[in-house]
Amino acid sequence: MTKFLDPPTVHAPVGPYSHTAVVPGGSELVFVAGQVGMHRDGSIPASFAEQADVTFANVRACLAAHGLRVDAVVKLSVFIVPGQDFQVLRAARERHFGTHRPTVHDGLRAAAREPEVLGRSRGDRREGGALI
Repeated sequence: MTKFLDPPTVHAPVGPYSHTAVVPGGSELVFVAGQVGMHRDGSIPASFAEQADVTFANVRACLAAHGLRVDAVVKLSVFIVPGQDFQVLRAARERHFGTHRPTVHDGLRAAAREPEVLGRSRGDRREGGALI
């Protein structure tokens, strides 16, 4: 089982994440490619809030394809285009991840390949823990 730890010698997390994670040796790792707010049919919602929800739903679908849930995620990397509301992204992440607190890297991306895409999430996971 993956162990998450916030060292007492470091400040408390300033958001819904953990500072560190240890994946047991011998664990099977599963990596998820970057996901964007695109529906299966290729359509992209107009709003950032809808795209964030679709992005996290896509991550969950990738996990489910391997019999995993979001509690298997060890690391989550999320990128948004400047000008989007980070709190909207955080709210979508909390709706999809609930109380699970993987390690997280949030960043800005100068632009997306598809101009209508306003954010992306990358996920890597393992049985019992995942990297995203």
